[in-house]
Amino acid sequence: MSIWHVQPTLAQLNESIDGCMPGHLGMKITDVGDDYLAGTLPVDARSRQPFGILHGGASVVLAETLGSVAANLVVDGTKYYCVGQEVNANHLRPVAEGEVTGTARPLHLGRTSQVWEIRITDPKGRLNCISRLTMAVVPHG
Repeated sequence: MSIWHVQPTLAQLNESIDGCMPGHLGMKITDVGDDYLAGTLPVDARSRQPFGILHGGASVVLAETLGSVAANLVVDGTKYYCVGQEVNANHLRPVAEGEVTGTARPLHLGRTSQVWEIRITDPKGRLNCISRLTMAVVPHG
């Protein structure tokens, strides 16, 4: 059973992130499952740190974007919107090239808050970052 209040197309979701930081980094939303949202981020000059590996902040951008978009798809957007309250990330292994994939799944979907886990894997499918995002559910007006 799907957790989504609305189910936009991948084209609509990617258009929504295109003109801001995720789009500038080359992030793409690639899959909307019944209870998860997935996306990719290229490891290139835009997302590497000076030592030639994926910047931890770029991983956090991927995690927070996926969790935030997902959180807002769960609620009735005419009544509520979701904003980030806290994000953390544990960087487990370096990635020097290719593309990382993030998958956001809910741990808690409450009336006033949501908690999402975002697992980011390297091109070989190995976990390179795990993040948790807490979102506030805020009524309009």
